[in-house]
Amino acid sequence: MSADRWNADDAVTELYVAHYRSLVRLAALLVRHSGEAEEIVQDAFVAMHDRWGRLRDPDKALAYLRQAVVNRARSSLRHHQVADRQSPYLATVGEMPSAEHSALASETRSHVMAALQTLPARQREVLVLRYYSQLTEAEIATTLGISRGAVKSHTWRGVNALRTHLEDQR
Repeated sequence: MSADRWNADDAVTELYVAHYRSLVRLAALLVRHSGEAEEIVQDAFVAMHDRWGRLRDPDKALAYLRQAVVNRARSSLRHHQVADRQSPYLATVGEMPSAEHSALASETRSHVMAALQTLPARQREVLVLRYYSQLTEAEIATTLGISRGAVKSHTWRGVNALRTHLEDQR
């Protein structure tokens, strides 16, 4: 998809149709609620549309969107942490399962999702991108702005922490 052939409307519409659902799944695995995940993804698409003319390589638009979704999810989580500290009575709202979580019917998946939330943010992001979004190490490194070695390290540590957590739950 070259910048000459596509205007912002056509390019972003095509990306939206092809990748919206997978990006919402990515965001939903990183934040608390599926509605919040949808909002994050929509904001990322709006930002991409606004900046389409400045995009140096339109072929990397999907990588840009993934990175925008991860960054916006981080911001959202930071916001929730501050809000939870400021109002302890609202902290229990975040503990309620989201609609996306309820849709994941399997008990095993529920345990994995809960265990995933106990991981440090970077390990959680790497595992979600690797096993749920099925990105390669190189794509994850680009999305998160880290080296491939760091991706491997975070993956190994995250998987081991998940394994330990899930074994302790049995």
